[in-house]
Amino acid sequence: MFHFFGKKRFLADYLENFVDIHNHILPGLDDGAQTMDDSLTILKGFQELGIKNFVATPHIMQNYYPNTPETIGNSLNQLQNELLKNNWKDVYIEAAAEHMIDANFESLLENKEVMPLRKNYLLVEMSYLQPPLNFEEAIAKVASQGFFPILAHPERYGFLHHQIKKYAGYKEKGILFQMNLLSLGNYYGNAVPKVARKLLEEGFIDFVASDVHNIQQLQTLKNLTVSKKTLELVLPVIDKTIGHFY
Repeated sequence: MFHFFGKKRFLADYLENFVDIHNHILPGLDDGAQTMDDSLTILKGFQELGIKNFVATPHIMQNYYPNTPETIGNSLNQLQNELLKNNWKDVYIEAAAEHMIDANFESLLENKEVMPLRKNYLLVEMSYLQPPLNFEEAIAKVASQGFFPILAHPERYGFLHHQIKKYAGYKEKGILFQMNLLSLGNYYGNAVPKVARKLLEEGFIDFVASDVHNIQQLQTLKNLTVSKKTLELVLPVIDKTIGHFY
C-alpha cells in the first residue's frame, strides 16, 4: 500500500501474523456476523491482511445477548466445520467471550460460566455511558477467581475521557487494557483517537485487537492510516499481543 507523500502509514501493512483476540466473527450470536456467509466473508478479508489466528469473543450480556459456553461452542464448531469443508486449514479459531459487567456478571463468575481467553484472561466491558455500580467489586471477584481482567476498549468510554487519573487507578488495580485498532482513526468519533494516543503514550495499553463486527469495519481497518509516531507507539503492543496469545 502507498499513501500520498508517505506521511502516513497503512496500519494493515504491519498486521501480518497478528493474533486477533477480540472480534465478533462467530455467526448468529450477537451484533457481529449474522450468518455463516458473513463469517466467511470477514475471515477472507482477514486472510488478505495475513491474519489467520483468532480468539472469537461474542458478547455475553444479560437481556441482550445471553450467550453461554454451550451456544458459543456450538457456533464455533459450525464455523470450524465450514472452514474444513472449504479447505481452509490454515485458519485457527478458538472461542472466549466479551463479558458485560452487569447485574448477572458476578453470578456467572461464581457459577464458572465465564469464557476466558487462554484459560486465565477474562475480557470485560461496561456501558459507554457510565460505569456499573459493582465495577470494582466485580473486578476484585475476577481476580479472586484466578483471572487477569482485560478491559475492552477503554478509550471508548466517554465518561473517562477527562479522567486520566481514573485510568491510572484501574491500572494500579491490575486491570489490563485492550485497545481497538479502529480507535487510532476517527471511526468512533474525533475524541477516541486522542484518548487512544494518550493511553499509548502513558504505556497503559497492554493488548490491541480489531473488535470487528462486520466486513465494513474490516474494510475501514484496511484503509486506516497512522502517523509514524503513532505507529512507533502501537507496534510494541501488537508484538506483545502476538507474544501472549500466539
